[in-house]
Amino acid sequence: MPSFRRASSKDEDETYTEGVSQPKRQKGNSGRIIVPSPNLRTTRASLSLNGLLEFFRAGTESSTSDDLVNGSQDAGDFERFMTSVLPQCLEVRCQIQDNDCRTDNGTVLRPLSRYEVSAAIMHASAFDATTISSPVQAAILRKLQLHRERRRTGIQGLISVDSNSLTSLPPQFPHQSPPSTILNSLTSIRTTRYETSFLSRLYGHRPSTDCGLVAVDWETRSPWMELMADFLVPIRYVSLQPSHLQQVHELLARVFWDGIDVSDVLQYSPERCSVIAVYGKIIVGVALLSSPQEVYITYLAVRAGWHNSQIATTMLYHLITLNPHRDITLHVAANNPAMLLYNRFGFKAEEFIAGFYEDYLDSQSRASMNAFRLRLRR
Repeated sequence: MPSFRRASSKDEDETYTEGVSQPKRQKGNSGRIIVPSPNLRTTRASLSLNGLLEFFRAGTESSTSDDLVNGSQDAGDFERFMTSVLPQCLEVRCQIQDNDCRTDNGTVLRPLSRYEVSAAIMHASAFDATTISSPVQAAILRKLQLHRERRRTGIQGLISVDSNSLTSLPPQFPHQSPPSTILNSLTSIRTTRYETSFLSRLYGHRPSTDCGLVAVDWETRSPWMELMADFLVPIRYVSLQPSHLQQVHELLARVFWDGIDVSDVLQYSPERCSVIAVYGKIIVGVALLSSPQEVYITYLAVRAGWHNSQIATTMLYHLITLNPHRDITLHVAANNPAMLLYNRFGFKAEEFIAGFYEDYLDSQSRASMNAFRLRLRR
């Protein structure tokens, strides 16, 4: 029995060729290829697509415009050749597929051919990814694509697994129920804030931003911030909110006098008439206008321990920016160092008023009772 070897062609279907010499083709006087006779002995394993490709290539090269007379004869030779070859090719292919089949629980299974794999992938790719009904279908499609890529690149995948190489899992420990005290403690928890819940640790928690945010300052470092360096957070400049009123009133009472109430600022455009400096949940600075129409600075104050940190400068800058094209006026005590701050922004003294603060300050106060009226012309 003749020996067989696997053909090295890259055709779609695998073929086998017999290790015997094939007849040579001869060229006639007319230059046309002479096709071997159909009676030529052809075994099942001697079939290879290489011969067909050479036959087509030679026929294409030899076809010219003056061969029209011989066209019908060539067509007849081709039909006779294919008639003798195709049945045997199909028979060999069926035998190869039968050899690759295996039985699983009484069911005969055959691996898909390259054409069938490509056709299945092309059919699935014609639909949208959302139309795949189940994860099983998606997994099968991925396996087919992986199988095709392995064939293209020549990577050998896992064909079979030796049952003797498998090891059993270690024995599982018997199930133990947790102590009743732990279960009672868990069931006693009624509600948990999302910010402190385990769910927020899984999915993340972004704290809500302050309403009316004007600016965020990461550069300012006051003496108090240096003391609390391990808890460094930025200074946020926001507009006045109802939750700020208590701390604002306490800060203004320390800096100016008791009884100051600025809750009326919430009634008219607080986003234009107020700038509040907040460090964490502590209010460290306040800048307020009387109203958008009058544009008069009523209060500008910074918490003790936060001076010389550019907080007042930043609040005044944003307050001026929020009210463009408007003259801004204010009164400041004659001995108040804030005069230098206002001069840097372009405020000019228009009037000196004696005893302006007599009705507000204590007689023993170190602050001057006299004031300057300043204006920033725009």
